Amino acid sequence: MTWTPDPNALRGRLAVVAGATRGAGRGIAAGLGEAGATVICTGRSSVSGNRDSDYQRPETIEETAELVSTLGGVGIAMQVDHLDIAQVRELARRIATEHGHIDILVNDIWGAEILKGPPPTWGRPMWQHDLDDGLRILRLGIDTHLITSHCLLPLLVDRPGGLLVEITDGTSEFNLENYRLSVFYDLAKVAGNRLAFSHGHELSPFGATAVAVTPGWLRSEMMLDNYGVTEANWRCALEPARADGYPMAPPGFAESETPRFVGRGVAAIAADVEKARWNQRSVSSAELARQYGFTDLDGRVPDAWSPL
Repeated sequence: MTWTPDPNALRGRLAVVAGATRGAGRGIAAGLGEAGATVICTGRSSVSGNRDSDYQRPETIEETAELVSTLGGVGIAMQVDHLDIAQVRELARRIATEHGHIDILVNDIWGAEILKGPPPTWGRPMWQHDLDDGLRILRLGIDTHLITSHCLLPLLVDRPGGLLVEITDGTSEFNLENYRLSVFYDLAKVAGNRLAFSHGHELSPFGATAVAVTPGWLRSEMMLDNYGVTEANWRCALEPARADGYPMAPPGFAESETPRFVGRGVAAIAADVEKARWNQRSVSSAELARQYGFTDLDGRVPDAWSPL
């Protein structure tokens, strides 16, 4: 039997997905939308201009908000640079005025894919990396999350049942045993898991939950572009001797997932009346699928972590 989302599982809930322009953020906003949530989609890239964005890409927060509404939720786009404290405080003020409360806060802000460098640069000693780029990785991957939580969590803890989700790359268990690309990237991704642990310690007395969630190998817009494929023909990236000039993806790409997969995982936690069991934990989208029974868009349950 094919799994389908419950369109009313999160009806009446307000979610904020910080960093919803593309990739996991867009997938999470969409996953919450197909469960009926009202989703405020924030980011720097807007139809009004890619203000301060580190990427020159076409995706916008308005497109994400429209996708949320198309899937059955209510999508609201708000342009915010999450490194700008004044902008995030204004976001909090606007949400308080227009909605009064936040049920779900997802910290997915990133923007450092280019800064981490191409694969040949991974694994070099940190002193051989550009210091400004390395420090900006930390600003984008850690400072943004702290600023957003500081400004928005007061709207989440004013009643029991709130959920904070920290999106990162790799579970605590995996990152404990594996070095991740560079000192800067490694620190940023380890920090996401620890933030969920420390936030959970502070949120628990308020009846709120914090959890770190990692997707597997994400078929984001940038990843698909890297291999010269689309979501419709992504398996072509696995074909040897490609004549189109694009690199062949490693075998592990066969276990890649759409951004919606992790989005469905976040929605499942949010709808769980016993979500507190996830407090301070670190979990992958695949593990959430096994726990809650949802699938990716193609009906599969991909797990890019299991072979590693």
